[in-house]
Amino acid sequence: MTSQTTVEKAPADHAPAPAPAKGLRGHPWLTLISVAIGVMMVALDGTIVAIANPAIQKDLGASLADVQWITNGYLLALAVALITAGKLGDRFGHRQTFLIGVAGFAAASGAIGLSDSIALVIVFRVLQGLFGALLMPAALGLLRATFPAEKLNMAIGIWGMVIGASTAGGPILGGVLVEHVSWQSVFFINVPVGILALVIGAVILKDHRAENAPRSFDIPGIVLLSSAMFALIWPLIKAGEWGWGSATTLGWLAAAVVLFAVFAFWETRVKEPLIPLRLFRSVPVSAGTVLMVLMAFAFMGGLFFVTFYLANVHGMSAIDSGLHLLPLTAMMIVSSPLAGALITKFGPRIPLVGGMVCTAVAMFGMTTLTTDTGTLQMSLWFALLGLGLAPVMVGATEVIVGNAPLELSGVAGGLQQAAMQVGGSLGTAVLGAVMSAKVSSDLSANWAEAGLPPLPEEQLGLAKQAVEVGMAPVAPDTPQPVAAQIAGVTHDTFMSGMSLAFTVAGIVAVLAACVALFTKRGENAEAGAGAAHI
Repeated sequence: MTSQTTVEKAPADHAPAPAPAKGLRGHPWLTLISVAIGVMMVALDGTIVAIANPAIQKDLGASLADVQWITNGYLLALAVALITAGKLGDRFGHRQTFLIGVAGFAAASGAIGLSDSIALVIVFRVLQGLFGALLMPAALGLLRATFPAEKLNMAIGIWGMVIGASTAGGPILGGVLVEHVSWQSVFFINVPVGILALVIGAVILKDHRAENAPRSFDIPGIVLLSSAMFALIWPLIKAGEWGWGSATTLGWLAAAVVLFAVFAFWETRVKEPLIPLRLFRSVPVSAGTVLMVLMAFAFMGGLFFVTFYLANVHGMSAIDSGLHLLPLTAMMIVSSPLAGALITKFGPRIPLVGGMVCTAVAMFGMTTLTTDTGTLQMSLWFALLGLGLAPVMVGATEVIVGNAPLELSGVAGGLQQAAMQVGGSLGTAVLGAVMSAKVSSDLSANWAEAGLPPLPEEQLGLAKQAVEVGMAPVAPDTPQPVAAQIAGVTHDTFMSGMSLAFTVAGIVAVLAACVALFTKRGENAEAGAGAAHI
């Protein structure tokens, strides 16, 4: 492997950069293409599978809980393993870690497509999450080590564009594949993409290891952090079912706090910690991490309700819903590289603050959506949301990774991705609780005001669950006029809940804009500069 690996020493006094590499291996823009293909595969899977879930449930005779595990198993494995996976990249090299992640993710995807039971689907989805965790931080580590400082933001901008476009485009592609091919094709599509990423990566990618890269593993730290992340994410996923005030939810969250505290104490005692706590002495790193959590809270939590709004209130198909989200996707595609250029020129603070302000305006704007809102008005708010998110995706990533030492670039990349997963889970859970509380307080009164007969207590709970996602609880034999009344009450109640959820998301976005004031350009970005030619 010596022909594929460069050992680098971070310049202490801005020493001259190493001589540029020759040939295709290690070329920055080809490296970007290689990691973008792998990252696209993982990002696409984050949303494309949701479209396939109903077909999987019907074909394999799965219960609702089984189908939830298809998503939850993947998210848990991904969130729990990200930082540890980043450490593996720092220890063994990001090239090897990335290629193993790509190969494993593609193989697990193919295995899901061949599975004939829901248990196998869930097992391989967990494996997908673990291999995806290997792949994502390694991609950032490779970009950090390959691109010089003045080009890093542009590279991260394109990287963020790929993630945003893949995430938003998942429902469109998933709808086409499930409708015209099969649910298995949603997973099989990852196999040729993975093979392409593997072949290109094997030819192009090159390791650039820091001289003081870690040489040992903090096994107790890995166990403690993984347990703490599980104890945090699991109750966030289950809070809607357990209740936020239940002893079970509070017990899990208390356990997470204790485990994080024990982990932090242990990290001060071990020679080579999993996450050196000195990393958080950097105010920009801490601010960037908090910013990623808050951004993901507002974005993923808000987007969760947008999909229900389009599908169940406006009655759109999966494909139509995806097409209506194209303004968001298109704006992220266009503005991510531009955000990278702006951040390179002016630093991250102004673009980050501006991005979160745009995001907040978009969130508050979406509180004005109604059951009759047209495509043009929806597109305006979706486009503004994409415009605001792009600089935050790019800038916060550069702030975290660029302010971390080169030997911790994998851990920093894992931290960035873990912050997104925690923020997304937290946003979906908290905004879901906001929606649930609003529906619970309004549904009975709205139902009675419409002159509908009162619902028995045993049916009221089921009706609330349906209304929370915008579905009218109409029995099959209900007369059409009554069904129309029920649909009207359902949509009005859902819209009031969604409006309140977007208000909360907007407030979180304003808070994120304040946090962005504490960010600054990466102090250690030059550590990887000059490793290869541009």
